[in-house]
Amino acid sequence: MPYTHPKDERVTVISGTLYLGTGEKFDEKMGKALPAGSYGRTASGMKHFGWVKGETVLQLHGEGPWAVEYLDPKGDPRKGK
Repeated sequence: MPYTHPKDERVTVISGTLYLGTGEKFDEKMGKALPAGSYGRTASGMKHFGWVKGETVLQLHGEGPWAVEYLDPKGDPRKGK
């Protein structure tokens, strides 16, 4: 589900592939494949979403404090089903 962060997010793909898309709605066609060795950045407040297919190792880095704000609270996986 799409979300934002209060600070810039930086991600390095260590292994596998991360798919990263932007926008207010999840749309797999909008995702860009970031294979191992790739670097991605989303600006603070940018509406985005990401997913993986198979085992993928990421390194997330940025400034704190950190937060994840889902555009639709019903899509927040931290709240269970």
